[in-house]
Amino acid sequence: MTQDAQADRIAALGAELAALRADNARLRRLLDARSASGELRHRQRNTFAMLRMLIRASSEAAGDLEAYVSHLEDRLDAVARVQAAIDVSGHVELADLIASELLAYTVREGEQATLAGPAVRLQPQAAQVLALAVHELAINAIEHGCLARPSGCLDVRWSHDAAGDGAPLTFVWKETGDRGLAAPVRRGFGTEVLTETLAYELKAVAALSYEPDGLRCTIRFPLPERIGSVLADDAPA
Repeated sequence: MTQDAQADRIAALGAELAALRADNARLRRLLDARSASGELRHRQRNTFAMLRMLIRASSEAAGDLEAYVSHLEDRLDAVARVQAAIDVSGHVELADLIASELLAYTVREGEQATLAGPAVRLQPQAAQVLALAVHELAINAIEHGCLARPSGCLDVRWSHDAAGDGAPLTFVWKETGDRGLAAPVRRGFGTEVLTETLAYELKAVAALSYEPDGLRCTIRFPLPERIGSVLADDAPA
């Protein structure tokens, strides 16, 4: 990449961060109003915390400025997609979250990817964390795994073990048609998100298995109302 092109990307990233700051400034003005709710304050704090984490983690993992800009842009985009996906009820559909993250890299359901599971609505903070995990899995699959090859396939399934508040959700990301990946020598940001951030934010347990035909990632976490809910078959959309 030329110096001019690199400068353009840095300028674009600066503009994106400035826009985020402007959005948060508008949100802060809303918070100052008497009618501002506690939920709005909580959401703003979570957004700031997520941005700080992304900036710090991207700078620590990047080997050079170009890599830093690229990784940070991608991760900010993943967070932005979640914000855009929040529906009128204030929730994010898990299936939409996964599909939009894959579609951002031109991976379409029914072609190389299969998605299956019950209708799950997530609270915005839980959706942001899960979106970041899905983003890291997708990037790894595109750069090193099954989605780097025309013959590769991705199967993503999730299931809810039982009815009732807090019953666990199991999420399985399975890649096939790959030559198989060795476990990484060092822990990167993606592994940190899967094994530490999800555990902290969602009380999740994640297991990564580097199988002969591709990566398998299983994530299991409780689903109380503060994280999300499973819709009944006859529930309104």
